[in-house]
Amino acid sequence: MSGHPAGREAAVAAVVLPLVITLVVLLFAWPAGRIAPRDVPVGIVGTGAAGQHAVEGLVQEKPGAFDFHLYPDQQAARSAIENRDVYGALAISSHDITVLKASAAGASVAQLLSEVAQQLADRAAQQGAAGPHPSAKIHVTALDVVPVAAEDPRGVVFSSAVFPLTICGILIGAFVATARGLRRPWHRLLTLLVACAAAGLGAYLVAQGFLGALPHDHLATWAVLSLVLISISATAAGLIRLLGQAGLGLSAALMVFVGNPFSGAASAPEMLPEGVDHVGQWLPPGAGASLLRDTAYFDGNGGSGHLAVLALWTVCGFTAVMFGRLITGRAPGAKTGATASGASVSSLPMSGAASPDRRHAHAHAHARRNDDDG
Repeated sequence: MSGHPAGREAAVAAVVLPLVITLVVLLFAWPAGRIAPRDVPVGIVGTGAAGQHAVEGLVQEKPGAFDFHLYPDQQAARSAIENRDVYGALAISSHDITVLKASAAGASVAQLLSEVAQQLADRAAQQGAAGPHPSAKIHVTALDVVPVAAEDPRGVVFSSAVFPLTICGILIGAFVATARGLRRPWHRLLTLLVACAAAGLGAYLVAQGFLGALPHDHLATWAVLSLVLISISATAAGLIRLLGQAGLGLSAALMVFVGNPFSGAASAPEMLPEGVDHVGQWLPPGAGASLLRDTAYFDGNGGSGHLAVLALWTVCGFTAVMFGRLITGRAPGAKTGATASGASVSSLPMSGAASPDRRHAHAHAHARRNDDDG
């Protein structure tokens, strides 16, 4: 195949590209198709018999789905929800069930808690009807402790912002890394910071100013959006400075094809397949989505770990941009040794054979001698 470029290109189109596309579809579709609760932190209010029976029933029916935390009263459970210790809580008594949920923490988890509460009420009603003393129907009440923005009741705008932020971050990083006018590393870093801050402001103006999806802590929310862009673009720029075009492909594969579907922005990290949630939260798209949620709705509670992840990627990217030329030992765009040596060789006279000019002059001299002999 080395002597047939058409055959190589046909093999790439017929084999390699379909395999890559299949892998990309798998990375996006598999987490979405396997969404289910896995150790979701949930509070249980009180230690009465009704609450204990509910916990035992849920453990048997949904093993490994919930990580239960006990709280003495609803006020303590509310504080735990606002501090991001749990996604919600169930206050269960013999007559009613109160669901304390936070739709801002994830609409899918909030809906799941309401469904679980209704299942518990139906089961208790069936057991009461089968007993010697039928009990009254158990009422289910839902209270949204931290509601999502009224203009974005299902959190669609919030979850939809992660993918374009990832793409824009890579584009900014690619531009900064390859711009010929930015000759000094600190020029590249300054340009990257300004571009990400401006892009973060634009994203915030669309998400909140136009769509009303991020109604709280305006300055902090803008800062988080900018930091997400900085971490992604710095990583892309650093990889490109180190690896060239391969760095652009690696950053796109890491951020777009792994980080985005594993981010849990559309549901919650605990709703993704086991292992995927941890991988996603160690990448900027997942850490950024979680930090944005913590900042916009929970006063930054629970966001320190996500902030550390974004800072780590940013520092590594900045380091690669600053010292990438020293690490690789060559300047971006410099000619390779083979090209330079080839250019110098072509400028030298060819050994073992006369140059075209010499051969031409020798032919004229030989013709003149033949004419003189004649």
